[in-house]
Amino acid sequence: MIITVTLNPAIDKIYWVDRLRIGQEAQEEFLTRAVRSQTSAGGKGVNISIFLARLGVENVAMGFVGGHTGHVVVRDLRDEGVTTNFVWVEGETRTNVTILERGREFIPIMVDEEGQAVSQIELERFLRRYKRMLPRASWVVLAGSLPPGVDPDIYRVLAAQAKEAGVKVAVMAGGHPLTRVLSAAPDLVKPDTREHLAMERAPLTTRDKIIAAGRKVVAQGVGMVIISHEVIGDLVIIKDSIWDIESRVPATQFKNLVGADDALVGGILYKLYTGAPIEEALRFGMAAGIASAESEEKLCKDVQEIMREMEHIALMPIGGDDAGE
Repeated sequence: MIITVTLNPAIDKIYWVDRLRIGQEAQEEFLTRAVRSQTSAGGKGVNISIFLARLGVENVAMGFVGGHTGHVVVRDLRDEGVTTNFVWVEGETRTNVTILERGREFIPIMVDEEGQAVSQIELERFLRRYKRMLPRASWVVLAGSLPPGVDPDIYRVLAAQAKEAGVKVAVMAGGHPLTRVLSAAPDLVKPDTREHLAMERAPLTTRDKIIAAGRKVVAQGVGMVIISHEVIGDLVIIKDSIWDIESRVPATQFKNLVGADDALVGGILYKLYTGAPIEEALRFGMAAGIASAESEEKLCKDVQEIMREMEHIALMPIGGDDAGE
């Protein structure tokens, strides 16, 4: 069983528009009409839970939810076959908005709310539930931003408790929560660089800089680091190997990038959970991310489509000068 922790889940509201109008003179020019929209439960861990459930993997989604939007998150997860174990808080679960302009879907405009504050009592209630769940789990996924009121050290605490219980840990986070969790030596780390293309204040602007940052993280005991270096490619760093994993599909074919990174990590976890070799897991994960990006639906649920996409995935080892040595 896999536990996903989304401390700051959301409702994802996606709008497709023919053209995004920016007003210059009259108020009417500000109006942009959506040609279609989509609403669904969101947040990185929530997306991974849904993806895993569609592949038949038993998993439990945990975190904080509140209000009407919180009920929507729980309902969507249960409809997908995910077991939920959220702590209810005062206020409303946040809503995140994405605007996709026709012909520029690979450059989404994203506006994320901060989220509802969490009290110390609510946090302690979550920690008790989390600790009780650990003996049943093989993996724990700690994913996404933190709501107001939660210490940035929380992912380190949760990862350390999981490792002590013999549970493997995957982390998708950025900023201080990412920096602090590294000392707990998670097994898989996918930095969230959407706000800042940097890791531990080191810019990730070239392949050599990405590899250097990844090696630094692995040296702290992290099992695997996966860092995006372009829309259709990631660099994977483990202790003894470095891979460049890329898709041969042009980014202009993408219809919706929301959730694609989560499908990538979900695909990798699915394969590792079922005992597949790491190379197969990486190729399947990238294929899942690309298949999701090529679909208007947030997460691709067609396993055959993912398998077909694997034919376009290249996994290339990097060594010597190519590794920045």
